[in-house]
Amino acid sequence: MQIMSESFEHRQRIPAEFAMGTPEGFGGNRNPHLRWSDAPAGVRSFVLLCVDPDAPTDGALVADEAIDIPVEHPRGDFVHWVMVDIPADAHELAAGSCGDGVTARGKPAPGGPVGARHGLNDYTGWFAGDADMGGDYLGYDGPYPPGHDLRLHRYFFRVFALDIDRLDLPARFAAADVFRAMHGHVLAEAAIYGTYSLNPDVAS
Repeated sequence: MQIMSESFEHRQRIPAEFAMGTPEGFGGNRNPHLRWSDAPAGVRSFVLLCVDPDAPTDGALVADEAIDIPVEHPRGDFVHWVMVDIPADAHELAAGSCGDGVTARGKPAPGGPVGARHGLNDYTGWFAGDADMGGDYLGYDGPYPPGHDLRLHRYFFRVFALDIDRLDLPARFAAADVFRAMHGHVLAEAAIYGTYSLNPDVAS
């Protein structure tokens, strides 16, 4: 199976149009175009995830913009997009079809193929407790890495072909729930990644 995008090149910088954050503030926050092909026989649905594996793990360090976050600082995953139950006959998502602009407290209806369901992305936890931004963030919300981070962040778009039509998930679910639910049902996977940084000293 293969996946590609007309919005960015594999291993190259993601344009600000598809990022939540820019040096000037909020970006376009549109989901990029994606197309996948060569799915295996027997596929009955797809799952799509976008994950940044380069997110800093120390919240205090992230909050202190006076100190650069070292490249070697411990990293973890930050999930930007979770969509499940994508029909087997769907093979493409248009740019902006599941996210276009920043919606305070999260998008109530992100869009996407008929029958697909969106899970919570990690901005749900990031903005928790914020009176202006707190809420359930569904659909795509793009890159917004710390401007004082010295590591170039990578954003992996992963599509999984499954042998079942619908995952057994609660009404409110996140990426961890999806990984558990699709265990033993994955026929194939394809991935592509783009890079992004808000630090002018970090080469893309």
